[in-house]
Amino acid sequence: MSKRVFNFGAGPCTLPLPVLEEAQKEFTNFSDSGMSVIELSHRSKEYDAVHQEAMTLSKEVFGVPDEFEVMFIQGGATLQFSMIPMNLLQEGQKAAYVNCGAWSKKAIADAKVYGDIYLAWDGSEENFIRMPKAEEYALSENTRYLHITSNETIGGIRMTEWPEVDVPLVADMSSDYMSRSIPWEKFDLVYGGAQKNLGPAGMAIVFIRKSICAEENKNLGSYLRYDLHCGKESLYNTPPVFSIYMMGKVLKWMKSQGGLEGMEKSAIEKSGTIYDVIDNSDGYFNNPVDEASRSWMNIVFRLPSEELEQKLIKEATAAGIIGLKGHKSVGGCRASCYNSLPMEGVKALKEFMELFQKNNPA
Repeated sequence: MSKRVFNFGAGPCTLPLPVLEEAQKEFTNFSDSGMSVIELSHRSKEYDAVHQEAMTLSKEVFGVPDEFEVMFIQGGATLQFSMIPMNLLQEGQKAAYVNCGAWSKKAIADAKVYGDIYLAWDGSEENFIRMPKAEEYALSENTRYLHITSNETIGGIRMTEWPEVDVPLVADMSSDYMSRSIPWEKFDLVYGGAQKNLGPAGMAIVFIRKSICAEENKNLGSYLRYDLHCGKESLYNTPPVFSIYMMGKVLKWMKSQGGLEGMEKSAIEKSGTIYDVIDNSDGYFNNPVDEASRSWMNIVFRLPSEELEQKLIKEATAAGIIGLKGHKSVGGCRASCYNSLPMEGVKALKEFMELFQKNNPA
C-alpha cells in the first residue's frame, strides 16, 4: 500500500504521523547514545530524561492536581481490575461497581476474587444502551469506593453525568483517556490502558491520590503494591520503556494541538460528523444506544442487514478505511475516533458511508 490508511480500530490506536516520523529518525541512535531507546538501560541518564518528562506531561496535559501520583504499570487496564481491590479494600469494607457493559463486567468478575463486591447500578436489563444518571446509584454502608467505566468501547456509550455519591470514585478511562477534563476532587484513582488514546500497548497509566498509598494493603506481592510503584517513580522494575517513550511524544503532540481542550473539541467534531451521517440516513444507518449516552470515541452502528455490513467493511478496507468491524460479541460496525485520528479520516468515512448508502439501497 502506497499510503497510510485511516485506522478506525478500537485499539491499538492510530498515532500522530509526526510522532511516528520523529521516532523513526531516532530509532537507531537515540539522543546520540549510539543505540535505540529500547536498548538503553532504564537507569541511564538518557532514558531517565524520557521517563521524567512523560510523568510530568501526563499530569500537566490531564490537569492532574498535586495531591495525585502517576504510575506507569505493565499489564494494561486488565491487571488493574485486580490491583485495585487488592490494594484498596480493607477488612469489613465493600466496593460498589457500575455494570455498564463488557469491560465493566470484566472488572467486576476480577474484583469479586479479592473482596466484597456489589452492583450500585446495572444496565444489563436495558441491554447496556445507556449510562446511569447522576442520582441513580444505590450504595451500601462501608463502601470503600465506587468503580465506574467512563466509556464502554464495545457498546459505544460514555458517562456524561458523574456520580453524585459520598464515596470516592475509581474510574477505568481506557477508551476516553485525556479526551476531556474530569472533576478530580471526586476521585481516589483513575486508570486506563495506553493503547487507545496515548500510545502503544504495554502499560496502564494510573493516577492515585497520595494519601491512599499510606492506607493501602501491604500484604501483597511487591509488583502488585501501589506504594512501591509510587515510591520508586514507576522504576521499581524495568518499565515498558518504548510505550513510555512514545506516550511522551504523543503528549507533546497533544499540547501542540491545544491540550485537553483541543482534544475535547476535536472529539466532539469528529464524532458529531459521523453521528450526523447516521441520523440523516433515514434509518439506513442505526446507532442503537441512547442519544444522551453516545460515545465520542467509539461510534457503533448497524445497517439494514448483516450482508450489507460485511460489504461495507470489505469495501471500506479496500478504500483504506480500516477497523470498522464491530466487536464479535455484538456485531455490526464501529468507528473509533481516538485523539490521534485525523479529521481527514473522518471526512473520508463520511463520504464513504453516504456513497455506500446511495449505491446499496436496502
